[in-house]
Amino acid sequence: MPRSYGNANCPYFWSTCGHTVFQEPSLYTVKAVFILDNDGNRLLSKYYDKELYPSMKEQKNFEKNVFNKTHKADTDEIAFVEGMTIVYKCSIDLFFYVVGSSQENELMLMAVLNCLFESLGQILRKNVERRCLLDNLDGVFLVVDEIIDGGVILESDPQQVIQKVNYRADENPLSEQSVAQIMQSAKEQIKWSILK
Repeated sequence: MPRSYGNANCPYFWSTCGHTVFQEPSLYTVKAVFILDNDGNRLLSKYYDKELYPSMKEQKNFEKNVFNKTHKADTDEIAFVEGMTIVYKCSIDLFFYVVGSSQENELMLMAVLNCLFESLGQILRKNVERRCLLDNLDGVFLVVDEIIDGGVILESDPQQVIQKVNYRADENPLSEQSVAQIMQSAKEQIKWSILK
């Protein structure tokens, strides 16, 4: 059904066949984020709208359809698959996707995608490829969680995301040395409690 915008300044106002419809504004902009390898295999995915694709099988079928439609592109693109607006970017052997509803602002989705890609570029030291991504998957999930929470866009500035992710990593350092220090401290506390 063709739609025409009644007012370019209001993205929630559109008309179809002479009937005016107002779409309620929503903070829940992003429906899903996923990263696939160059064979279309899922490396990371987060679906924020549980009703959209409730089962793993439906999610993987959707991802396969999206990949089949988009994997031959060489540049950043926008696609419409199964009534969803999808912005995507490819890098070496990875495909990054951000999914929104059919009425969603493509520029907002592209801002999320660019923030994700640039943040990962900094975390992975400009080596945005499958092996490095898998080696640093915990950091990748932190980046995604700093950008989007439950479908709501929290941040679109990569520098702010990196700052927050580094703060979180510094807040809970869990290296082998710190584990050894915790174990030593626990041994000493047990020893002193037994001697008392």
